Amino acid sequence: MASFLPDWLNPDVFLRNSPLGPWVVLLVCGIVFAETGLLVGFFLPGDSMLFTAGLLVATGAIQFNLWAMAGLIIVAAVIGNQAGYLIGSKAGPAIFNRPDSRLFKRENVEKAHAFFEKHGGKALILARFVPIIRTFVPVIVGVAQMGKGKFFLYNVIGALLWGGGVTLLGAWLGQYQWVGDNIDIIFIAIVLVSVLPIILEFVRGISAKKQAERFGTDVVDEFIEEHEPVEERKTHPDGK
Repeated sequence: MASFLPDWLNPDVFLRNSPLGPWVVLLVCGIVFAETGLLVGFFLPGDSMLFTAGLLVATGAIQFNLWAMAGLIIVAAVIGNQAGYLIGSKAGPAIFNRPDSRLFKRENVEKAHAFFEKHGGKALILARFVPIIRTFVPVIVGVAQMGKGKFFLYNVIGALLWGGGVTLLGAWLGQYQWVGDNIDIIFIAIVLVSVLPIILEFVRGISAKKQAERFGTDVVDEFIEEHEPVEERKTHPDGK
């Protein structure tokens, strides 16, 4: 897989024997911030870079304290997602409230809001491990107006598990020669495991849509009604 990447996107190239020396850790943090917070950073390496950085610190190729690096990466990941959320919360409503827009509709925001209010934590954490998706999810969540406190909590949890977890995993497994020789296979396995829950959710969504079409029901309305607080249901005229 690495052979298809240009050198400036291949972590094993730009991190190993870097002219920046230990300061290359700041480059890693900058890439983490851009990939998790700026929409233009979707193409940057994520999991592979963190795993490689941990591996190179463990083998001495990068002269830096492992725990300090993991801490800096976690902070960069948290700040990155907060920046993405801010972009979505500030710019999103103005775009989606345009009355004559065919691509951006208010109902899409409401659906996204209902989804993330119910599955927001799980979705945010899982998105950390999926390339490209982790770049756009915080922006979408900002558009959907998820509560700031709730978003920050799951942002921190996701940053700890992804930023810290993948880095430390690379350092631990980097002690074994087989890992260094088969790092591409490990990257692919990480992506497959990360995407599996999303694939299952997608299949469930298709099944629910077919059932809704068969019985003439609106699956989105049913979802919102099912998870609506009990006290709000009592205020409906029909008692639902």
